[in-house]
Amino acid sequence: MQKLKKLSRQKEELVRPYCLRCKIGVSGAAETGHCAIDAVEKAEAVGREIARAGLVLVTGATTGMPYWSAKGAKEEGGMVIGLSPASSEAAHVKTYHLPVDYHDVIVYTGFEYSGRNLLLTRSVDAVVVICGRIGTLNEFTIAYEDHKPIGILEGSGGTADMIREIVETSKRGPGKIVYSSDPKELIKKLTELIEHEKEKYIS
Repeated sequence: MQKLKKLSRQKEELVRPYCLRCKIGVSGAAETGHCAIDAVEKAEAVGREIARAGLVLVTGATTGMPYWSAKGAKEEGGMVIGLSPASSEAAHVKTYHLPVDYHDVIVYTGFEYSGRNLLLTRSVDAVVVICGRIGTLNEFTIAYEDHKPIGILEGSGGTADMIREIVETSKRGPGKIVYSSDPKELIKKLTELIEHEKEKYIS
């Protein structure tokens, strides 16, 4: 009996920090001209909902949808971490022409875009897709292959609105994916999926 209680306490100790500071990566279009007309507003709303849920937002330290989600999170008092493709702040700003505001920490990976994409998706507990182009699709497929929980903001345009068809026609199963056109509902569904996956991990 004492052994069982000890194991139960150990499980609780493992769960607490994981639950409190789960990291949500936002993947989306850096160039937003092809996105839905309200995509920027919804990206900010996604960031706010992530902050309200007490989660950490992780971006590719870039422009567009990740940037606007970071803005929303910071305005709500959340924590935002960026993973840059550049090897230094100087290269981040001068070579890649990327922003530094609305982030608490930016990690300069030096792995360019493809390497940064891998690090971003591997370092988070779940991924949200907002609009997007080919880089967003790259991050989605990494997350899918890694069996990560994924939230798709439908109606935001670009890659996000293609995911259902891609998943269906690829014949690899539905993945751990939730869909919604409403930012609040999407983050609620995603956090529930994260909790479900965590319960399987500690059981």
